[in-house]
Amino acid sequence: MMCTEYVVSETPFVVRRRVKWGDCDPAGVVYTVTFSEYVISAAELFYGRLLGGTPQRLKDEHGFGTPTRALAFDFQASLWPDEEFDMAVHVERIGERSYTLHIAASVRGLPAFDARLTPVCVARGERRAIPIPAAMRSALLAYQADCAQAAPSRSSAS
Repeated sequence: MMCTEYVVSETPFVVRRRVKWGDCDPAGVVYTVTFSEYVISAAELFYGRLLGGTPQRLKDEHGFGTPTRALAFDFQASLWPDEEFDMAVHVERIGERSYTLHIAASVRGLPAFDARLTPVCVARGERRAIPIPAAMRSALLAYQADCAQAAPSRSSAS
């Protein structure tokens, strides 16, 4: 059995995904709405890395959810059935109740799309916005710092 999605790097967090035939229209073009699923799936895997387990269970334990407040795309290349592409997750902004993840996708070494996902933290069961829980905020900040620290060493190695 072929895996269609897996983590290839922790810092930065990179998910490799294979385009399935069912992700596409009869002409072989990925449905626009499918890109949202790609991004949300990468974010969920990222939350698992940040929180150290299965994201929904851990968010339940901490008493919060992360529904999407905003999602924006900029497409630069087409994706085709059976093609693999990478999505690198970066923490772009951390606010009081929401944060923005920048998901930079590449295919064949070239940019494929950029997405910006802005979840808002809500109290589970209430759908009331709450401050980002301490565990999540500290994990986002630590990841952001780890990526910033790793970036110079990557560019100096080239």
